[in-house]
Amino acid sequence: MRVIRTCRRMGIATVVVYSEADAGSLAVEMADEAVAIGPAPAAQSYLVAEKIIDACRQTGAEAVHPGFGFLSERADFARACADAGIVFIGPNPHAIEAMGDKIASKRFAAGAGVSCVPGHIGEIDGPAHAAEIAQAIGYPVMLKASAGGGGKGIRVVRQATEIGEALSGVKAEARGAFGDDRVFIEKFIENPRHVEIQVLGDKHGHVVHLFERECSIQRRNQKVIEEAPSPLLDAETRAAMGAQAVALAQAVGYDSAGTVEFVAGQDRSFYFLEMNTRLQVEHPVTELITGLDLVEQMIRVAAGEPLAFGQDDLAIKGWAIESRLYAEDPYRGFLPSIGRLVRYAAPEEGPRGEGIVRVDSGVREGDEISMFYDPMIAKLATWGATRQGAIETMAEALEDLHIEGVGHNASFLSAVMDQHRFQSGRLSTGYIGEEFPDGFHGLTPSDAQVDVMTAAALAMQRVQARRNGRSHAVLRSPRARDEWVVVLGERKRRVRIADVAPELVVELLDEDRVLRLEGVDWAPGRALLRATLDGTPFVAEVAPAAEGFVIRHRAARARVLVLTPVSAELHGRLPPRKAADTSRQVVSPMPGLVVSIDVATGDEVKAGQTICVIEAMKMQNIIRAERDGVIKQLNVGPGDSVGADEVLAEFA
Repeated sequence: MRVIRTCRRMGIATVVVYSEADAGSLAVEMADEAVAIGPAPAAQSYLVAEKIIDACRQTGAEAVHPGFGFLSERADFARACADAGIVFIGPNPHAIEAMGDKIASKRFAAGAGVSCVPGHIGEIDGPAHAAEIAQAIGYPVMLKASAGGGGKGIRVVRQATEIGEALSGVKAEARGAFGDDRVFIEKFIENPRHVEIQVLGDKHGHVVHLFERECSIQRRNQKVIEEAPSPLLDAETRAAMGAQAVALAQAVGYDSAGTVEFVAGQDRSFYFLEMNTRLQVEHPVTELITGLDLVEQMIRVAAGEPLAFGQDDLAIKGWAIESRLYAEDPYRGFLPSIGRLVRYAAPEEGPRGEGIVRVDSGVREGDEISMFYDPMIAKLATWGATRQGAIETMAEALEDLHIEGVGHNASFLSAVMDQHRFQSGRLSTGYIGEEFPDGFHGLTPSDAQVDVMTAAALAMQRVQARRNGRSHAVLRSPRARDEWVVVLGERKRRVRIADVAPELVVELLDEDRVLRLEGVDWAPGRALLRATLDGTPFVAEVAPAAEGFVIRHRAARARVLVLTPVSAELHGRLPPRKAADTSRQVVSPMPGLVVSIDVATGDEVKAGQTICVIEAMKMQNIIRAERDGVIKQLNVGPGDSVGADEVLAEFA
C-alpha cells in the first residue's frame, strides 16, 4: 500500500500481483493494473519468481518493488529481474547474498571486525549437531532461520530436552514462509533491547544512516511497537552504532534502503545481529522523524540517481511511535484471529493537536483476514515533538479505532501506552512476558475511567430514552427519571442526573462530587462515543447490553448497567451459571490448518505431551495435553481446517 501511494505521488503507474486469497484486496483495487499469479499458499504464488517476471512482461512493467517479504531478499530473483531487463528496486545481488542470508552475514561481519553475538556461524546438520553446539555456547540459545524475517523461524531454547522439537519447528516454519529451512544458532542475550539502524545507499558509493529505531516490544519475536529514536541511546552510542552500520553497508556496496539490526544491553553495549536487505514494516517512524519517503528514495536510487543529501544534512526531528494492529486475540495468548472485518474504522490521518497521526493499512471494512499471511491489519504511527507527546497522540488515536468481526490487539496497545514503565523508556525484548506474566486480560478501570464509563452510560441511556419516546411511569416521575444506580463490576454508584445546558451534570450521591459531561456525540447504533468529561475529551467504544452497555476506554473494558433503584436491589441475587466441563477435551486455541497429529486413539499421554501441530498465519503452534489420560477419540486429521475452540481430541 505504501508503495502504491508513493508511486502515485511520483506519477508512476502501478501493477499489483495477487494470489487467490488477495483477489478482492484493497491493493488490487488501488492498482492501475493487477495480475493473478496463483493459489493462496505463498510457495505457489508470491514465492515463484517466474510468475512475477511473467506479470512484468504481460504489463510492460519496468521495475519491481518486492515489498516487505517473500522474494525481497532473494539474490536470484534480483538477477532474474536484471536478466529480463527489469529494474529490481532493492540492493544489488551481491549485497543481498552477503547480508540478506543470516549465516553469510554473520561470517562477513566477523571478517570485517564487527562485534557479533556469540554463536555458531554455520548451518545446523540435525538435532545432535544442534545439541552439541548449544552445549558449547551455553544455554539459553536462539535457533534462527537463515532466510528468516518478520519474527518467523525463531525459537529460544533454555535446556537440552527442548532442542530437537525447537529445531523441527523452526525448519518447518522456514520452509513454509521462505522456502529455505537452513538454521543457525547463537547465544540468547538475557534482558536485551532490539535497536536497528536504517541505512540508505546509492549506486555511486554514498551511504548514510537515518538514525535508529527501537523495536524491543515483541511477542514471539514479532515486533509489536516500534519507535524512533530509541530512548536508550545517547548521542555517543548513536554515532558509534550508526558509523558501524554505514561501514558494514559500504563494505558490501549496499545501494538501497536496508536495516542493520543490533541487540543492545541495558548498559548501551551492542552486538550485530543481522542485516535486512529490504524495506522494514516499521519504516514509517523513520520517515516521520526525518521527513524522507523511503520508498521514493529506493525508487530514485534504483533509477541511478545519487542521494541528494549527506549525513550532515540529516537530523532527528521529534519522536515517532508505531503500533502494529494485528488480527489476534490478546486475551487468548495473542493467537491469530481469522474472519471478516465486519466493521473497521481507523483513526483520521493528519494533524491531531500538536501531533500527527498516520495510518498505513492494506484492508478495508468487509475484507477477510485469512490464515495464509501475516495477521497485520494496519500500522498506526504517531509523531510528537517529544516522546511523551507521541505516546499521548498514540493513546488518543487508539481510542478512535473500532473493529468488529475479528479479535485484535488494540486494547493491549492502549495498555502499553498507559504503562509507567513504557512511558519511562525502560524496555526489553521480554517486556510483554514481564509485564503480563499470566497473559493479557485487559486492565481494571482506573477511577478516572470509572467516571468516564459512568458518564458515558448515563448519556447513552438519556439519548435512547428520548429517541424511543418512552412514556411509561418511570420516565414520567421526575425523581425516578433522574435517580439511577450505575453498576460496573462489583461497584455500585447512586447518581442523580440533570440537564444544565450545555452540560449533563451527574451527581455522585455517595461521593459528594459531580461529573460534568459536554459535547456528547453519539447515536444508537454507533460504536464510538465522543464527549468531554470535566474538561478532558475522550472517546469510548460502546455496544448495547441488557440494561446497559459494554464500554471500552483504552485498555479497560466493562459491562456497565444503568438500573432503577428497585432493579438495583434485585441485581446480583440470581445464582451464577455453571460452566461447562471441558477438562476431557483438547480444543484448538485458534483457527488454522492441522499440520500433524502426534497421537492415536487409545494412546496414553502425559501432561505436556504434543497432541498435534496447527499452523496459522505462517506460525506453527504445538497443542499439548493439559492432563494425563487416554485418547478416546480424535476429531481431526492432518490437512483439516479447524476453528477456534473446535474440539480436536477427547480423553476417555
